[in-house]
Amino acid sequence: MQCYRPVSPVKAMTFDLDDTLYDNEPIIAGATQALNDRIAELYPAAAALPATQWAAIKRDLIKGNQGLASDMGRLRYETLYHGLAAEKLDDDQRHQAAQSLFDYFYHARSDFAVTDEVRQVLAALAAKVPLIAITNGNVDTVQIGIDEFFTATYHASLGRPSKPHRHMFDEAAQTLDLAPQDILHVGDNLEKDVLGAHRAGLQTAWIAVNRPMDLRHEDVSVLPSVHLHSLAELLWFVD
Repeated sequence: MQCYRPVSPVKAMTFDLDDTLYDNEPIIAGATQALNDRIAELYPAAAALPATQWAAIKRDLIKGNQGLASDMGRLRYETLYHGLAAEKLDDDQRHQAAQSLFDYFYHARSDFAVTDEVRQVLAALAAKVPLIAITNGNVDTVQIGIDEFFTATYHASLGRPSKPHRHMFDEAAQTLDLAPQDILHVGDNLEKDVLGAHRAGLQTAWIAVNRPMDLRHEDVSVLPSVHLHSLAELLWFVD
């Protein structure tokens, strides 16, 4: 552990999920491939659309509704719905097909389990202080087996702007009925997690499981309170 500023007593913790508790990139890659295979099996006309057209659909959707940039689930559903216009489906059929495909992706996206070490650390922390999950993604914490450790889980959405916006950090402080400085936010992204939490008044712990943690190779606006070398080091703040 490396400390960049003094850490005051920690009364609760908030956690990012993707790339903080597990390496998200291969999970998303596998789920995306499974979705593409499903589309090819059931909807060949939509499957024939080039990647550039799918990207254009997504870009135009965000242009028309900036809030979709914070809601990965809704954006994916809307992208599927618009892409399925290539098929001979009426509107109800297209909505049903888009929902079915989204559900297929969502299950595949959450079809993994965190390591025993992560579960053990979360269990030990949760026995000492309340934990809240704050994520820009849409992983199913029940399916991956960590929901029991969190008092609440906040996913960015149309009504919850994505990090680094302070909305979810403020919501967590209100739910916990704590001053922001009493909360330690744990995350991998130095902008979305560290800068976002810092601006909201939280203390911050930086840990990433998807890449070497070298500040020389990161975009740094503000240093974290602490740089962790392992998730288990968080236990130091509650023992």
